[in-house]
Amino acid sequence: MDKATLIDSFLNAPDKHISLMGMSGVGKTHLSKKLPRERWFHYSIDYRIGTRYLDEEINDFFKLEAMKSDVLRKLLYNHSISIKSNLTFDNLQPLSIYLGMVGALEKGGALLEDFLERLEKHRIAEINASYDVLDFMTRAKRIYQYPNFIADLSGSFCELGDDDLSKTLGEETLLIYLKASDRMQEKVIERAQTHPKPLYYQAPFLMDVIKQYCEANNLASEREIDPSAFAIWVFPRLIEHRLSLYESIAERFGITLCAEEVYFARDEADFFNLIEKAKQ
Repeated sequence: MDKATLIDSFLNAPDKHISLMGMSGVGKTHLSKKLPRERWFHYSIDYRIGTRYLDEEINDFFKLEAMKSDVLRKLLYNHSISIKSNLTFDNLQPLSIYLGMVGALEKGGALLEDFLERLEKHRIAEINASYDVLDFMTRAKRIYQYPNFIADLSGSFCELGDDDLSKTLGEETLLIYLKASDRMQEKVIERAQTHPKPLYYQAPFLMDVIKQYCEANNLASEREIDPSAFAIWVFPRLIEHRLSLYESIAERFGITLCAEEVYFARDEADFFNLIEKAKQ
């Protein structure tokens, strides 16, 4: 189906179904919150990952950390306290902390083998949470009578390498890639440098950038890496790595909108006008 037909089909449909794709910080959640809450069901992939597929993993991770404290260990043993993630739409920090970053243990880093294991668990969880879009579309209307549905895909969606998943979302929803302008990319990178956060990496990409970083900083191995410094260094490279992946998915299965224009859309009507303009 060509782009114009795809867009017309969406705009003429009585019920609107959208999947938003793009890097972290381009405004996917920001847009979702602008749409009328009484008509739009907002589904967050990251929230689903953290509360459904990795909930036990996250809670066990925090318990292992608590066991390092003599006081907390005693309280856990006699069931005087409980430890549970309080992950929300607006606070995904429990998921980020669980995922962590490779690097020196004394600086809060994770062993490479542990980090790779968590990345693989996250990849599987993200695929499952993304396929759940179809179920939640049905449930949102059947249970809550929401006519419209918007899914906020994880920033690492393009890393999954699952064409069947992308094709499915492209057929069942309007898959929209929010493409960041150069100016917005700079702001996203600046934010990452002042507030670095853990992210998902494909294993081959990760191993390559670890090698580059260690060579550039005369480090014997990844066990000497400062995880915070590495996160800042690697983020621009991760963005560059992902751009072609996003564009390929959008070209084959969806459409592309300027993230900056979408960010400044005032309401649903403005957003739909931008979708209409994408036919040109």
